[in-house]
Amino acid sequence: MKNLILIGAGGHAKSCIDVIESTKQYNILGLIDLKEKIGSNILGYKIIDCDDNIKNYISNDNYFLITLGQIQSPFKRIELFNILKKLNANIATVISPHAYVSKYSEIGEGTIVMHGAEINAVVKIGCNCIINSKALIEHDSIVEDNCHISTGAILNGNVTVKQNSFVGSSATIVQGVIVKENSFLKAGSLIKI
Repeated sequence: MKNLILIGAGGHAKSCIDVIESTKQYNILGLIDLKEKIGSNILGYKIIDCDDNIKNYISNDNYFLITLGQIQSPFKRIELFNILKKLNANIATVISPHAYVSKYSEIGEGTIVMHGAEINAVVKIGCNCIINSKALIEHDSIVEDNCHISTGAILNGNVTVKQNSFVGSSATIVQGVIVKENSFLKAGSLIKI
């Protein structure tokens, strides 16, 4: 099993921990969050340090995953991802065993695919994304870097979601739509051409 350090210890981290444990691929060493949270724990895993000290944990033996959620803005996740890249850290890609991911699809580093998600043929998911529980991404779609496809969202065929975007719970994007970068699509939205 690979050693894994999680960055972000809020509500999203709890869901990530559940997915990570279910893969049986990682040994979670602890979490990194705000200085005032050091010593507390989430689901039995200790908050071991703060963001300022990420560099102290970089080694060939340690992997990292950003478990900070993304609703209003992706920019803290982007900042953390860029820090990891600059430090040449090992960045995990985590896929729930309860998700369906086509063998013809691609998933970028730092992305987590949560329970019940479906990613069909010839889909490309970028880096540092959240594909949340029960999201459906249909054939030939592209989700660029730093996006959050929220719970139960549906992307039909040939959809492109440009970087840094948020697609809310149960939103539906009709086939062929291109969602511009930095978009925020509300829960339950219907996005048509």
